[in-house]
Amino acid sequence: MATAPSDHDTDCSEGCPAGALGWIDARLPVVGAFKREYVRFPMPRSLNALWTVGAMLTVALALMLLSGLALALHYTPSATAAFASIEEIERRVPGGWLLRSMHMTGASLFVGALYLHLFRGLYYGSYKAPRELLWLVGMTLFAMVLVNAFAGYVLPWGQMSYWGADVAGKAIAAVPGVGPVLERMFLGGDHPGDGTLHRLFVLHFTLAFAVLGVVALHIAALHVYGPGTPSGRPSVGPDETLPFHPYFTAKDGLALVVFALALAAVMFFLPDLIVEPANYRPANPMRTPPNIEPEWYLLPFYGVLQSVPSKLGGLLASVGSILVLFAAPWLDVSPVRSARERPFYRAGMAALVVSFILLGMAGARHVQGVWLYVGQAATLYYFVHFIVLMPLISRREIAMAKRAP
Repeated sequence: MATAPSDHDTDCSEGCPAGALGWIDARLPVVGAFKREYVRFPMPRSLNALWTVGAMLTVALALMLLSGLALALHYTPSATAAFASIEEIERRVPGGWLLRSMHMTGASLFVGALYLHLFRGLYYGSYKAPRELLWLVGMTLFAMVLVNAFAGYVLPWGQMSYWGADVAGKAIAAVPGVGPVLERMFLGGDHPGDGTLHRLFVLHFTLAFAVLGVVALHIAALHVYGPGTPSGRPSVGPDETLPFHPYFTAKDGLALVVFALALAAVMFFLPDLIVEPANYRPANPMRTPPNIEPEWYLLPFYGVLQSVPSKLGGLLASVGSILVLFAAPWLDVSPVRSARERPFYRAGMAALVVSFILLGMAGARHVQGVWLYVGQAATLYYFVHFIVLMPLISRREIAMAKRAP
């Protein structure tokens, strides 16, 4: 006589874990969910090396969180003690120099990989339906990382840290009406000091874990529809997909080895690439550095800020250069996804990359002399690409699709 299935019966058609894991999975199916989402999860065969950047970002984030927690145990967010506490970490805390070097280098490589991840999404149309929410979560993550990176840059309280906070405060003060109030809220007073460090330390610490939560949300959104493909066409059927493990875990593992080698090379042999020498001197409010500039990864937005003659206009353009990315799914509604099959869009993307690099170079040179015109031209094209070219190319491709037999 057949018996009714028990409420505790589970689907073991593909094998259930034994022992303690089996007991846990029968009551909280985390093991089965992990196997479904990270072992057997179908991935398109055609994914190239650019799809390994996500793994690099995940590991780099974990590295920064762990090293940042260790550094926070010894850091003092005070204008009189912040720089000294950094010196204490570097010289007297066992392994402190290594922790700080890993944190700074990891942050630079993390943002660099994030830029690569962003431009890959723009090139292959990863923002298009039905992945709009995935794109919006990713762009929110991008903005949070930039804010957190700036906060971390100020915390050592060296010369460039202090004056970077001062420039940021003056930029905020350009907001009509509420600008001075916002500046005081940001600085915690009339000028950078204890209040600034306390605010930015709390922001840096809190945003780090908020970023971790948004990353989890980003991955969850990715697993709803799966990743895009270089061709822009979805992969269907078992002949066009492979399970995530072992094929893509091996590929990601190789990418992580390359990332680790790059991290070690910059950290041990090329530290000047990511560190401003002036920041190894304590903050001096009485002496303004001849060249105040942010970290390299903020230079393009700094270039936009300085390319516009008006302070308010520069602030709006700098913030708008990030906000316009959020609108990409609605600015580009072409049925064709990948730039591989869109020659006009591909040329536009090449020009966008060039303009972004030129903005960074202009920002590093404080948009002076000929760099003023270079920065203005690059800023103009940056916005034209999204606001004008994307919609025009979309309409042209939609019209061509309607005329096709």
